[in-house]
Amino acid sequence: MNAGRVRTRGVPYLMPYDVEELNRLDFQHYMLRATLRGNFAAPISAPSTILDVGTGTGRWARELAMTFPSASVIGVDLNPPPDDTAGPQAMDDPRPANCAFAPGNILEGLSFADGSFSFTHQRALLAAIPHDRWPAVARELARLTAPGGWVESLEVTELQQSGPATTQLVEWLRAALARRGVDFADGGQVGDHLGAAGLVNVTTRALRMPCGDSGGRIGKMLAADWFSLFEATRGFMTAMGMVTPEGFDQVSATARAELASPHGQCFMPVYIAYGQRPR
Repeated sequence: MNAGRVRTRGVPYLMPYDVEELNRLDFQHYMLRATLRGNFAAPISAPSTILDVGTGTGRWARELAMTFPSASVIGVDLNPPPDDTAGPQAMDDPRPANCAFAPGNILEGLSFADGSFSFTHQRALLAAIPHDRWPAVARELARLTAPGGWVESLEVTELQQSGPATTQLVEWLRAALARRGVDFADGGQVGDHLGAAGLVNVTTRALRMPCGDSGGRIGKMLAADWFSLFEATRGFMTAMGMVTPEGFDQVSATARAELASPHGQCFMPVYIAYGQRPR
């Protein structure tokens, strides 16, 4: 427990595991899907086996299972979604028959055989992967992928061109992540790691997602996502002595006003990298 939120012990990831965070992850999924106009960027057509690393609520895996009904889809996570409708991750829609979930930690290596999947996917795991572990993670993603198959990773970095209060919140978050070896800058380097892991035809797409009211529907969604993230890590920031609870609340209120401005120019870089395992 930390500041009333349930967390997973013994891992770098500092985000909680509770209903509030699960709702944020689903919200984030819908926001990214709307921005990308789909669930993936790699040039896949009819994958037979799909792996979702760090599946979270399993929403992406479920949707891929419906998109490719002939494929076998597996989502792995430290806290995998239940296969039924029980527990905090219960969903109203039934799990597709071709979708399953299992426990797994990419930092420890996954138990699947080499080349088990024709499409290996990972998204928004920056906060869970320390800087010095990225090369090994990329090698593991490549190992799991069949010859000719594709690996795709989507990562974000910190907000840019934000106001002073929003910048201060990001700096506190950056410091909290650094205590666990995590570096925001790694979000833009995933394509390089995929290439170093031996993948070919590596492509990186960089997007600028607007953050705040000036960015319309997506901008408002992204601002809400960030403030949910800030609130989830508030306990760490105050426990580390970065700021008092009252000081955090004051800065947060000012940041909300900054992002509500119709003249704001804040954005978040998003990097989508994918590469192919040589045949």
